[in-house]
Amino acid sequence: MKGRLAAVLALAAAPALAQQQDFSKVEIKAEKVADGVYVLTGAGGNIGLSVGKDGALVIDDQFAPLADKIQAAIRTIAPVPVRFVVNTHLHGDHVGGNESMAKAGAVLVAHENVRKRLSVEQFNATFNRKTPPSPEAALPVVTFTDGVTFHWNGDEIRVTHVPPAHTDGDAYVRFVKADVVHMGDLFFNGGYPFIDTSSGGRIDGVIAAADQVLEASGEKTRIIPGHGPLATRADLQAYRDTLQTLRDRIAKLKAEGKSRDEVIAAKPTADHDAKWGTGFMKGDTFTGLVYDSLT
Repeated sequence: MKGRLAAVLALAAAPALAQQQDFSKVEIKAEKVADGVYVLTGAGGNIGLSVGKDGALVIDDQFAPLADKIQAAIRTIAPVPVRFVVNTHLHGDHVGGNESMAKAGAVLVAHENVRKRLSVEQFNATFNRKTPPSPEAALPVVTFTDGVTFHWNGDEIRVTHVPPAHTDGDAYVRFVKADVVHMGDLFFNGGYPFIDTSSGGRIDGVIAAADQVLEASGEKTRIIPGHGPLATRADLQAYRDTLQTLRDRIAKLKAEGKSRDEVIAAKPTADHDAKWGTGFMKGDTFTGLVYDSLT
């Protein structure tokens, strides 16, 4: 699992690596989460899927070259059209298939900040990378501020925006009847999260989002993370508690007047790196991003 997680996390944070990926070898796999609800994996962020009499609703759509494979995988589960695509945030491994999905008839939905950021060039300071504006056809055509609810396939699918966390346009998606939550990159199951400070990300927001999902979840709730395997409430609790511990350590060092480099040199994550720092997001990089995001 660690090798697979490292690979998908690397692609999540560095789309430049995606250009080197041979997508012809990527296989889209589906796992049933609940009746009518699936998670699809391939390369990039985990895809959520609702299928039923109303058609398909997709949560995130990975990289553009995988669009045909993703749509084919959906048809093998249920021969229904994709009617809606919900983007949990703006990163290319979650929105790359937007244009293809839209041209096939899907309505793109996201928080208003996702459309704003996709509409213009973005610069990521962590990776010193520029991302050009998305084509018009790839932009969400329905946007929301606080949230939106779909009454779809016999379920109530609630999309909820959270304050700046992974980015400033994050949303998680709750299937009320199925008792399933898709958290996008608010949750990296098995690794430190990437906090995209260039897109408004904040460690305090990531922790608060985890608290919000935990409060409304039970022991049987299934949680689809942005990256990593399907999770339980206990998995999310462990992630949240680790982030809180490390956030407090780094904040204390910063409050003592230590510089960014001094805090990184203090290795505040060292006793957690063996479990959480095996993906692309190593302890030192994570420490720097937490430091930067603290206000």
